[in-house]
Amino acid sequence: MGDPMGRILDALLFAAEKHRDQRRKDLDASPYINHPITLANVLWREGRVREPAVISAALLHDTVEDTDTTAKELRERFGAEVARIVMEVTDDTTLEKAVRKRLQVEHAPRLSRQAKLVKLADKICNLRDLSASPPASWTRRRQREYFDWAKQVVDGLRGVHPQLEKIFDAAYAKRP
Repeated sequence: MGDPMGRILDALLFAAEKHRDQRRKDLDASPYINHPITLANVLWREGRVREPAVISAALLHDTVEDTDTTAKELRERFGAEVARIVMEVTDDTTLEKAVRKRLQVEHAPRLSRQAKLVKLADKICNLRDLSASPPASWTRRRQREYFDWAKQVVDGLRGVHPQLEKIFDAAYAKRP
């Protein structure tokens, strides 16, 4: 496909439209779209990841899980590769939360390299956000449990990108 930056910008526009009414759980209830933009930024700037499919998938990573977007819609608009990456990192929301969390740990080692990059950036961003501005309702214990669970997921991703793994470890070092 011809225009890589155009494809990334299309993914950004699509994600912004899909997440337009959503807010994060932080104290400021910041716009949700900030999260996928931050993932793409971590991959691009800190990880030096230059694959348009990975950056696009980072921008789109929560659209199927958190909006009315379908895998078919992603495939038709962004191609099979981007849709595959997004679906690899998408939880089955019909399952209980504890099951979804366990499956993330179990599936992490078997993800494609591209999906591992998106998942790793997601966990980096989530730990940074949790350190900077945890949800008001979260106790320190719940924060610590999230940090420990995220580390279990990332331990299954290790070997995919040493620099991003170091960045995750630095975020994990701020565990409450």
